[in-house]
Amino acid sequence: MTTFVDAEIATQPDVWRLAGTLAASVRDDLPKPGERVAVVGCGTSWFIAASYAVLRESAGEGVTDAFAGSEYPTGRTYDRVIAISRSGTTTEIIALLQTVETPSTLITAVPDAPAAEHADAVIGMPFADEQSVVQTRFATSALTLLRCSLSTAPDLDALVADARAALELSVTDLLTADQVTFLGRGWTIGLASEAALKTREAAQFWAESYPAMDYRHGPIAIAQPGRLVWSFGPAPEGLTDDVAATGATYVHHDLDPQAALVVAQRFAIGLAGVRGLDPDHPRSLTRSVILA
Repeated sequence: MTTFVDAEIATQPDVWRLAGTLAASVRDDLPKPGERVAVVGCGTSWFIAASYAVLRESAGEGVTDAFAGSEYPTGRTYDRVIAISRSGTTTEIIALLQTVETPSTLITAVPDAPAAEHADAVIGMPFADEQSVVQTRFATSALTLLRCSLSTAPDLDALVADARAALELSVTDLLTADQVTFLGRGWTIGLASEAALKTREAAQFWAESYPAMDYRHGPIAIAQPGRLVWSFGPAPEGLTDDVAATGATYVHHDLDPQAALVVAQRFAIGLAGVRGLDPDHPRSLTRSVILA
């Protein structure tokens, strides 16, 4: 059975190219070098915000903090707030944009959504919108847009090529695992968190995520044969040997980490199929959380 989310995952190379090209025309609505910036989102969008925050600071472009939409520190001063919301209907994001006095930019797939009424600028990406509840291409396209706006922007052609490669890699041998832990360092910690969330959402499967250096400070205790330890980016020195000693399977793909996330998305959807679940209708979830 082909699902909405399968089809949307497969479009990512083309959609990333559109997002990367869009970055040049919306620079005035994105953070300027030296600005103090807060990036907010909920669920998947929060993890994308976290990845971008590390990338921007690492590029020397200014202090950048990421927050879940409900946890924005109202007593802290910023020059700009970037809100990421696929639907533009999420309660926490609308509430924040209604009250924050800092100049704000909303990145959304639905440019005329309710949240847009309260943002000072709106970057619409309707080409990345999705029918599925589980986010895939909107999140990665938002990250592409934000990465391509930085002085350390990736080569877009190479990024798109890695996304195409990620669609061809087999995940079949991984689908017999009984648990997976995703690891990252720096900006890929957000990707690891998103991979674990995707696996829980789509497949109701036990998945965790940690900073790779912190993994040996306790979480490695659950590693054993039949379980996966999946790294985004190079592992810290000695970690692969430590994982091997537990009998767990170490997983890594020699791709841009954002493209490696596509492999994890496919893993999550594959697991859903193996478990007899419909990833287009994940348990207890809706496309947007709208609170009364």
